Amino acid sequence: MAESDGLITIGVLARASGLTASALRFYDDCGLLVPARVDPLTGYRYYTEVQQERAALIRRLRAIEVPLESISDILSGDVERAERLLDEHVDELQRRARAAADLAAKIKRTLAVGSMDDRVALPAALLAEAFEQVRNAAADNREIPVLAGILLEVRANSLTLTATDRYRLSTRTVVSRDRQGSDWSVVIDAGDLAPIIGWLRRLDEIVAAPTDQGLLLVGEDAERYCPLIDEPFPDCRAVLSGLAPVRTRVLTARLPLLTLLENSSPTVRFEIENAGLTVSDSSNRHHLPATVTGSDIDLFFEVTTLLPAIHTALGPDLMLDIAAADHPVVLRSATDGDLTTLAMPTWHPADR
Repeated sequence: MAESDGLITIGVLARASGLTASALRFYDDCGLLVPARVDPLTGYRYYTEVQQERAALIRRLRAIEVPLESISDILSGDVERAERLLDEHVDELQRRARAAADLAAKIKRTLAVGSMDDRVALPAALLAEAFEQVRNAAADNREIPVLAGILLEVRANSLTLTATDRYRLSTRTVVSRDRQGSDWSVVIDAGDLAPIIGWLRRLDEIVAAPTDQGLLLVGEDAERYCPLIDEPFPDCRAVLSGLAPVRTRVLTARLPLLTLLENSSPTVRFEIENAGLTVSDSSNRHHLPATVTGSDIDLFFEVTTLLPAIHTALGPDLMLDIAAADHPVVLRSATDGDLTTLAMPTWHPADR
C-alpha cells in the first residue's frame, strides 16, 4: 500500500498531527482513531488525509487533559453535546486549579510558620472568645494610644491577654496546644479585631507569631495580621498583685444584674449587706438575691464602666471581690475562672 493510493503511513500522520507513532497506535487500540487500512502481511497502519484533522483534534483535547471517554463523545459529531462537555471540563479544570492554589497557599503558610522561631498554637475559637472578652476594657479613644490596645504575653504554655482604659482592666489566659521559641509580648490594636474574631470562630487551630508587620495569625485557610502599637503597656501585673485584701465578697446571678444595668440611668448605687444586693439609680431601686460575706459597703458605678465587664463574663453567676469603695472591684465568672476583670467605682454623685 502506498501513499499515492490516497492513504498515508503512521509516520506521516504522526508528523502532520503532532502525535507520536506510539500514541497513534494507542488510540487505535482504544478505538479512538482506527486506521483506514492495516496491511495484513506487515501490520503497517494507513490513514486517510481526513483523519489528520481528527488526530490533530485529539492532540489538542489531550493537551487540556480531556479524558478519553469524553474525547470520543466530543468527536461523535453532536456539536451541542461537544460544547457542553468542553464547558464542563473547563469548569472542572478551574475548580482543580483553585483547589491547587489553596493547597499551595496552605503549604506555603505551613513552611512560613515552621521557619518562625517564636510561635504558639492555640484553639482558635477560644482565642476569639478571649479577644471578645478582653477588648471591652480597651480605651475607645486614642488620647493614650497604647490604652486602645491589648497586651499579648506568651509565657510557658499559655497566652495572656490584657486590656485597660485606667477605669477597667480585663485579663484572660488561654492555654496553648503547642509553643516554640522564647517568651514574647506585643500590643495589638483592639479597634481592628472585629473581622479577625469572626474569622477565628470558623477555625479549629491558629498559630500566632510576632513579626515586623504585626501579629501574624495563620489558620488552615488563610492568614491575618493584627497591627501593633509600639508603646510600653502599663504594668498590669503590678496592679493585680498590688490589690488590697478582699473585705467583701458578693455572689449573685449575672443575668438579672445585667438586665438592671441595661435599663439604668448613667450612675448606679450598689448597697451590699448580708441580706443581699440592692441596685438603685435616680428613679428605681431593686433588690437582688445574693450571697454576701464580709463587711457591708456602698459603691457607685458608672454604667458604661460596669456593664461591658458583666457582658463579657460567662456563666450564670458573677462574683465581686471588693476591698474598699475607692479601690478596683474584681469581677469573676464561676465557669470561666481565668477571666479577671477590674472595674473602678466612681465617687458618690453628691461629692462631685
